[in-house]
Amino acid sequence: MKYIDLHCDTLSKAYSHKVEDIGNWPIAMADIERLHKADCIAQFFAIYMPDERNEDFNDDEYILMLVELLKCNIKRYEDKIAFADKYEALVENDRKQKISAYLTIEDGRSVNGSFDKIKEYYDLGVRLITLTWNSPNCFGYPNSFDKNIMEKGLTSFGKEAVSFMNEIGILVDVSHLSDGGFYDVCEVSKKPFVASHSNCRELSPHPRNLTDDMIRLLASKGGVIGVNIVPGFLSSDIGSRESFIDDVARHVVHMISKGGIECVCIGTDFDGTGGSIELNEPAKVQLLFERLKKMGIREDALGKIAYRNATRVIKDCIG
Repeated sequence: MKYIDLHCDTLSKAYSHKVEDIGNWPIAMADIERLHKADCIAQFFAIYMPDERNEDFNDDEYILMLVELLKCNIKRYEDKIAFADKYEALVENDRKQKISAYLTIEDGRSVNGSFDKIKEYYDLGVRLITLTWNSPNCFGYPNSFDKNIMEKGLTSFGKEAVSFMNEIGILVDVSHLSDGGFYDVCEVSKKPFVASHSNCRELSPHPRNLTDDMIRLLASKGGVIGVNIVPGFLSSDIGSRESFIDDVARHVVHMISKGGIECVCIGTDFDGTGGSIELNEPAKVQLLFERLKKMGIREDALGKIAYRNATRVIKDCIG
């Protein structure tokens, strides 16, 4: 079954390993060859902003470097992958049996309170911004084990920026955001928003995950949640270093029970996590679908989880 993945960190992993070719890269969880073979019809490639910075590191130079890395690989593997910045590109690329490569930024810190900067990233082809990572920035506050931080919401700029992103066609991503920020996005956003790579807090009590109330509210806004493979976000033991396909399936079923079938999709976090992971490459996404089918999820519902829900949000929000 074809599928869409809302999050991988392969670009940033390539940068840290000084690798230029992500077409056939066995040490990575995902590369272009394996994504294509696994029938991935759209991969959202994140530009993850490194947490450790020094005076020699420039956010915008880094972003431009990774944009160029992706575009060079698209040119190198043009028979298998093509850039996408609209819904129509997804449709056309799928017709040609090519992966649609969508570009995202994970941590909006480099926006630095500038609407011009958001527009500049849009012009570069960025179509999703994960508002925060694990530190405060111009948008708001991150998920945290500190209750006081978790209660803090979006900044004044963050609220205006959500509306601006709605207008120009950039998906608002609440993965990594504080609880207060989540509820602010829910109130401010006029379009569906996403949690590109998050799981269920009821099953795994990490603050990166969504509560049942959040799942219901996100679903009511027409948004989607990309279930991920991270051990500490899947297990009841948030210190776990192991994850299994059964764990991922369990979170999918819980999401459906709280938000309905329309709110669930895939957001693996390939190349953004470590540990012993059963679902550790694109081909194994199909094993997840087989497991869900055995658990009683019908074929039409599997299609929604695999790609139709994400496709709807791309059409509604990116245009």
